[in-house]
Order: sequence, then structure tokens, then C-alpha cells
Amino acid sequence: MRSLILRTGLNRFVFAQLSIAFVAALFLLTALPAAAKTQSYIIIDAATGKSLAESDADAPAHPASLTKMMTLYLLFDALKHGKVTLDQEFTISRWAASQAPSKLGLVAGQTISVRDLILGIVTKSANDAAVTVAENLGGSEPAFAALMTQKARALGMTHTYYRDASGLPNPGQLTTARDLAMLARALYRDFPEDYHYFSTEEFTYHAVTFTNHNHLMESFAGMDGIKTGYIRASGFNLAASAVRNNRRLIGIVMGGQTAHARDLEMAHLLNAAFAGETVTPPVLTAEANEAGDQDTLAGRAAHTLAELSPVARAEAATPLRLHRHVRREPSEGWSIQVGAFAQHGAAEKAGVTALAKLPWKGRAVQVLAPGHTERYFRVRIVSFSEREAEKACRMLHKKHVQCAVIAPGPTQRMAAAASERS
Repeated sequence: MRSLILRTGLNRFVFAQLSIAFVAALFLLTALPAAAKTQSYIIIDAATGKSLAESDADAPAHPASLTKMMTLYLLFDALKHGKVTLDQEFTISRWAASQAPSKLGLVAGQTISVRDLILGIVTKSANDAAVTVAENLGGSEPAFAALMTQKARALGMTHTYYRDASGLPNPGQLTTARDLAMLARALYRDFPEDYHYFSTEEFTYHAVTFTNHNHLMESFAGMDGIKTGYIRASGFNLAASAVRNNRRLIGIVMGGQTAHARDLEMAHLLNAAFAGETVTPPVLTAEANEAGDQDTLAGRAAHTLAELSPVARAEAATPLRLHRHVRREPSEGWSIQVGAFAQHGAAEKAGVTALAKLPWKGRAVQVLAPGHTERYFRVRIVSFSEREAEKACRMLHKKHVQCAVIAPGPTQRMAAAASERS
């Protein structure tokens, strides 16, 4: 009997220890990805490589889909040296086709051109396309990942390790904001003939149109690339490059809590760097930055960034709608505002770019001079009816261009008069 009691007690002890071990393992499995997130950033001058602003730029982080920057670097290098051509067809393997989204939906056994692979990676951030590149250039994805790490060392990226070509979760795939800034600079420096791919707004493959995930290209003056990234272990990452007054800056933001927060932080950092200011980016919580509640620290930060942002400020500049009890003025006076900029030339360029996305003819771009209480040039597309203005703004929203419908009124007429005097 005593022996039975001892065995029963021992069994309970073993079971308890196993339960503790199981709970601990479960905790590690769920906690490690969150702990791996790092919030870091760096802004560099593309011409000199000099760091203009940074925070924890050497902290290890998971690159997520910023991994594909190196995948494309090796593909561009193969194109440059004549090893492949844009029209060359790469074979799709079962492994490539089986990759988790985001993907193009490639089918094993079929082929796809190198050009379409580039566009699929840039716009859709397609994992199946990235693995197809890896297997056709490196023989296998692990072999290609070894080449990626080797190239990273050659570029001076001493803290970067690649395990796959797509950025899908892998605990051994690590980098830093500083290393990624080096890579972004190398892409622009080494492949000027291919860099334009990063500014591709949309890409159609097999009758399906994919839009670029980097929406800041549509709302930030001068931005022309380059890549977004997200996995749960990394948070929201962004590598961005923008040029103003013939000066190009490159920014890396790692570990954003939301895509919105990440984009706001990047816009804030780049605007400050272009202006020669020294700033500390705001800390935006996932809850507050989406709501934009100005009663919170995060909300006030988002409001401040809206004032800096070339397009977000458009909605704050004037009311979006005319209330029903306000008298409507002639319908031809409606307009849509597509941004607010510190420089007249940037405002005019943004207006012309937005107008080119609309089917209406005979519309004009109007740049309103800053008033006494502001320092931005507001840019509008004018001469719409109310219905046309609302439709035009909806069309621009679908193309990721932020805008605001502006009703005719005394404020608009006074601003227009000020613009004519300037």
C-alpha cells in the first residue's frame, strides 16, 4: 500500500513538472516573437552615407519583407552582369508555390518572367515570387540565403543574417536598421537603371492588379520607394527613400505598432531631416494613433505629423463637407485639395501628378499661397461640380492619394486672391 502511495505521489510530481515545462514552453513560444520586436530607426544621406538621425540603429531585429531588398539586389546584379534577362522565364517549384501569403498565386510547374517577378516582389511583396528567384539563381532557397548573407558582408552589413529569401518568420533571420540603410543605399547606388521599379504603383498579373504596399509614395513629397515589411515577430517595418531639391535621404523604421504609426514616424523623421531639424519621433500606441484622439500624447503627436505631412494636412486645412444649412454657391466652384507643402514647386508637382490620375479634362491645378497663420502651400484641383469633386476624390482614394473635397466659399475666394497676388 505504501509503495502504491509513493508511486502515485511520484506520478503526480512528474505530471506537475511536465505541466510546468509545457506551460513554460508555451509561454516562450508566444512571448518570444513579441520580445523580438524592436523600435529603431535611422535616417541617412544617400550621397554620403552619413547618419542624420538614429535611435537603437544597431539593435537586432527581424527584417520581415525588407529581406526582399537583398533578394532583388542579387537579381539586379545578375541582370547587370548578363546572367539573366528581363524576359527570361523562371520555373516555379512546388516549394515556391506553397509559400504563405502575401503571394501572386504562382502555380508549380509553370514559368514566369524575371520582369514579372521583380514587379510582384516590389508591389505585392510576393513570397512565392521571392522564392522562385532564389531557387532559379541559387539552386535552392538555403543556398541563395547563404549568398545573401555573403553579399551583406561585402556591403558592410555586419549584423545581418539571412535564412530565407522572402522574410517569412525565421528566428535566425536578423538585421539592424543601420544595415538595412546600407542596403537601401547600395540598391540606389549600384543599380540606377533598375531603381525605378521601387516606385511602381501597381502591377497586373493574370488579370489581377496589385498595388504597392508603400502608400507613403502617394502622400509624401519626393518619395519614390522602397519597401514595406511585416511579420508578428518584427512589427511594421519600412525602408523609404525620398529626394527633395536634388538631395536624397534614406530612412529605415523598424518595429512600428501599426502601419499607420510607422508611416507617420517615417514622414516625421524625413521631413525633419530635410529641414535640418533634430527631432525625437513620437511614441504612437496602436490604440491612439488609429483614432487620432488629440487628448492623448499619441493623438497630439499624430496631429503634429498631420501638419507636417504633405497630404494629411489637406483634410485639416478646410472642412471636408458643406453642412446642409449653409447656402451652396455655384457648382463650378468646387475643388479637391491633395496636399500642403512647404515649397511651391513640390505643391505644383503633387497637383499635376494627382490630376493625371483623373479622367476629367479642362481642370486646372491651383496652388494657394500660405496665409498669415500658416507656412504651407495648399494645392487643389479646381472647377468641379460638387458631385464631380466627390467622385474625383473617391477615385484618388482608390489610388492611395489622400484628398479633401472643398466647397466654394469666402475662405476659398480669399485664399485664391492671395495666390494670385503672389
